[in-house]
Amino acid sequence: MSTPFFERWFANHFINRIGHKTAFALAMLLCMLWSTAAALRAPAAPETMAASHEWPSQWDGVPLRPLALSEVEQRFADRFPGAIGRMTDGTQTLVMREVKQPTRMLHPAADCYRALGYRIEQARLERDAEARLWRCFVAQRHGAQKIRVCERIVDAQGTAFTDTSAWYWSAASGQSTGPWQAVTVARPM
Repeated sequence: MSTPFFERWFANHFINRIGHKTAFALAMLLCMLWSTAAALRAPAAPETMAASHEWPSQWDGVPLRPLALSEVEQRFADRFPGAIGRMTDGTQTLVMREVKQPTRMLHPAADCYRALGYRIEQARLERDAEARLWRCFVAQRHGAQKIRVCERIVDAQGTAFTDTSAWYWSAASGQSTGPWQAVTVARPM
């Protein structure tokens, strides 16, 4: 013998479970469709244009001289979806990357320095003489000379990002459009 209370409880519980599972399945389907659409928009093979890309000839009014990529940088550039250039103005080294599509291969400079054995200190946001906002830190390895490193990413409309993850999600969702220019400036202290 069933009671009306039990029948109502069973029907509500069963319907809620189906509703939650259906909502979860729809969310997963939307994620798969978004990922598929992003993959279809991406080129089949990354372009490597480090040698053929035209980089600026000066930085903040000071002439730049191109530098060759190291062997490690070149291997990375071969898979990078865009171009990587390295140059100097005589007092600091600039690494410029033109990014053609959202990618996790563009990551914070602090991650690179940590991977090379540097200790990262004094991380903070700073404005330069031209009022540009940068994410900066000091890197030091095994008591060697300290290096001051600052980085930023700028999209095609001039919007700047100092956080790589914020840039990635903005670019991946279409809120920021490329090509993007990521600049890392390193200066011995």
